[in-house]
Amino acid sequence: MTMPDSILIVDDDAEIRDLLKAYLEKNGFRATAVADGRAMRSALKAAYPDIIILDLMLPGEDGLALCRDLRAHANTPILMLTARGDETDRIVGLEMGADDYVAKPFHPRELLARIKSILRRARALPENLQPDRARAFRFAGWVLDVATRTLRAPDGILVDLSGTEFRLLRTFLDHPNRTLTRDQLIELMLDRDAGPFDRAIDVQVSRLRHRLRDRGKEPALIKTVRGQGYALAAAVEALV
Repeated sequence: MTMPDSILIVDDDAEIRDLLKAYLEKNGFRATAVADGRAMRSALKAAYPDIIILDLMLPGEDGLALCRDLRAHANTPILMLTARGDETDRIVGLEMGADDYVAKPFHPRELLARIKSILRRARALPENLQPDRARAFRFAGWVLDVATRTLRAPDGILVDLSGTEFRLLRTFLDHPNRTLTRDQLIELMLDRDAGPFDRAIDVQVSRLRHRLRDRGKEPALIKTVRGQGYALAAAVEALV
């Protein structure tokens, strides 16, 4: 028998915690609800969930800081939940590595649909060959520091990456020598708004190639697999 997906809810509002826990359990999930970052870390020591619902406004460490810390250690999907509806907060959350963003007040059915969508996207990708808890990745003379999101070139020069470029590179590093289709990259990189931006994947790959000095008619590092997508053609070492 298949185990139901597990969800960790991190929200300081007891009413919302109880409502979400009951609703998600009613819809077939195993749900754990905690009030802050300290309790979240205690829950994670026991077991990592399939997805984390993380409130932005928390006592002590806020959701953005916790999201950044989570991303430095694991690829567990994160859905940000907040009372703020500001577009800037949404963008910052996604830049920190959240997979989606829902503003309060929300309908539980919408949240459920978002959760299912995130899990579907995560499972659409090939199996990760590298440990989730890597602090850095070394490939073709380059080093990507996961915690600081800095990229060091073979000659030691630090290269700035945008949030999208980081996520795109991380995806390739997690799946070296595997062809990832545009649809897979769109689902991971551009979230639920993927439709209007499907052509932007090629633009983002081009920009990442530029950062990696992978230029020319036939790039050697991020290869185009004609009719299929893209593949990182390099051995990748995860530094734990």
